[in-house]
Amino acid sequence: MRIAVTGASGLLGHHVISSLESKGVAPSDIVAIVRNEEKAADLAARGINLGVASYEDQQALVTALEGVDRLVLISGSEVGQRVAQHTNIINAAKAAGVSLIAYTSLLNVETSKLGLAPEHVATEKLLADSGIDHALLRNGWYWENYASAIESGKAAGKFFGSAGEGLVSGAARKDYAEAAATVITSEGQAGKVYELAGAPAVSYPGIAAAVAEVIGSPVEYVDLPVEEYQKVLEEAGLPAEVAAMFAGMDPLIAEGALYSESTDLQDLIGRPSTSVAEALA
Repeated sequence: MRIAVTGASGLLGHHVISSLESKGVAPSDIVAIVRNEEKAADLAARGINLGVASYEDQQALVTALEGVDRLVLISGSEVGQRVAQHTNIINAAKAAGVSLIAYTSLLNVETSKLGLAPEHVATEKLLADSGIDHALLRNGWYWENYASAIESGKAAGKFFGSAGEGLVSGAARKDYAEAAATVITSEGQAGKVYELAGAPAVSYPGIAAAVAEVIGSPVEYVDLPVEEYQKVLEEAGLPAEVAAMFAGMDPLIAEGALYSESTDLQDLIGRPSTSVAEALA
């Protein structure tokens, strides 16, 4: 059985490939779909096949997926471009005869008000309409998304946000990657929907406490109005559009957008998910 992984040169993609190898999948049975061959040199050195294709080049994707039985479709990173990109990948997978796709969607996507949700909803519909057997991996938040809090914690003893006491059911990238590897190497996955939530859920004050644990000095959570938080993110170096997107998510996080009591993640990986302190460390 040959398994392909899109976005394989990215952080999550690397973890998925490592998880596949840890499950006994031979490197020769793994295809890493990448845009840039140079960035995947470490994968090639491990004997993993490289399929060089951008998400925009459907024919190159068909060629890269030839002989592939199953595909882990890691959602593209370019917000606003993902529906078109995912359409190309799904069409290419159908043309190449891929039998099963596992797609990394978003936690609570059916009810989510997050700006990231519509493209995931659209992709899930593309998969439903494609006729290809598929499983949905609705990933929660990555704890690594809060890595910048380490620097602000060291510099000012503060962690900024606008999420109040809202709970985040986060986990580490390696947890979601292991779940994806489990699903794509298992039988009977067609039609399965997994709400992948870490546990225990943690509030922003709890994340501040985790950062304090990592750096060894006190860190206070400072809850700001969205506009002020956006300015903080811009001053930290984020482009205004990106800062606005992330700051705008926090009030929705306060309402529970990234919270779930699902145990699907722990059930799939057979262990507790990684704590925020461990992930940030």
